[in-house]
Amino acid sequence: MHSGFFYTFLFMQSLKSAIELLAAAGSVKRDAEARRLFLDFREQLTRGKVRAAEKIDGEWCVNVWVKQGILLGFRLGELTETGTDSGLCFVDKDTFPARRFSINDRVRVVPGGSSVREGAYVAPSVICMPPMFINVGAYVDEGTMVDSHALVGSCAQIGKRVHLSAAAQIGGVLEPINAAPVIIEDDVLVGGNCGVFEGTLVRARAVLGAGTILTRSTPLYDIVRGEVYRATSDKPLEIPENAVVVPGSRAIKKGKAAEWNLSLYTPVIVKYRDEKTEHGIELEEWLR
Repeated sequence: MHSGFFYTFLFMQSLKSAIELLAAAGSVKRDAEARRLFLDFREQLTRGKVRAAEKIDGEWCVNVWVKQGILLGFRLGELTETGTDSGLCFVDKDTFPARRFSINDRVRVVPGGSSVREGAYVAPSVICMPPMFINVGAYVDEGTMVDSHALVGSCAQIGKRVHLSAAAQIGGVLEPINAAPVIIEDDVLVGGNCGVFEGTLVRARAVLGAGTILTRSTPLYDIVRGEVYRATSDKPLEIPENAVVVPGSRAIKKGKAAEWNLSLYTPVIVKYRDEKTEHGIELEEWLR
């Protein structure tokens, strides 16, 4: 085994064990050693070396200890004031300040009020359009665009070449500790004003039409394959690869709702990606 790999493996195992011990401990508020260890952990999180969830043998697995480490940071943190010369003032835990990017990060943060917390990984070539926010524990991979007014919640996992359109909301989760975060795989287009929440898994190359809302409690109707997809007690709602999803409705057939001809919102798969879809969602390469 390569010595560098072996050292990294031992370091990560040691870090994991230490985080788990501190998470189970009592008060750590003014423990200098606990703070030092947390800062090591936060650095690995910011660099993308540890993740709240990762794909292993084709299956997404939650790393509970990473979420424990993030929660530890909130326990250790003290409120502090930060601000700018323009008069803006912020009060937050000193363990999770806003990230400062440099040219070496190769991340485009366009001027206009965006913010990324320390402990969030943002890969080289990501584009951040103002204003947008990426929370702690999030992982945003290469070539992704986070558009204006978009939110990437805590621990959300965003793949390569994803487009989070204007006002898209990707929900976050820290507790319950074993809950899966929202996962958006590679080459997904999330349309404007979409909301993806409660651990929903959006598989590669799916397209979410503007205004689509995905949660654990909302069934997804596939009119192409004649299937209905639902979350279960141990699995989130899963959007198939290449699915094109748009907002729809389903009629209520009982009681007063039926008498009044009411319907409930539901997302609907109307097609799977084809050449026409590719042309319609193609991003201008010069933007990147």
